[in-house]
Amino acid sequence: MKVYLYTRPGCHLCDDARLMLKLVQEDVSFEMSEVNIEEDDDLHEKYMLMIPVVVFEDEIIQYGKVDYATLLEALL
Repeated sequence: MKVYLYTRPGCHLCDDARLMLKLVQEDVSFEMSEVNIEEDDDLHEKYMLMIPVVVFEDEIIQYGKVDYATLLEALL
C-alpha cells in the first residue's frame, strides 16, 4: 500500500500532514512517498493551491489541513 504526499519546501501545513501520516502509520501499514510539486511543472499547476495533498490509489484523500481521523478511515 502506497500513499503519496504532495508538498513544497517551507509549507507548514505539509509538515503537519507528514506528522499525521506518520501517526497513522503506527496503526496502518503503508509506504509513504513524498513528492515536491516544485520539481514538476504539471504537478505544480495541479496542486499549487491545494497542498499538502494526500493521494491513495489515485484518489485525493485529503488536502490542505490534514487530520488523523480522515486519513485513518481512508486507509483502513
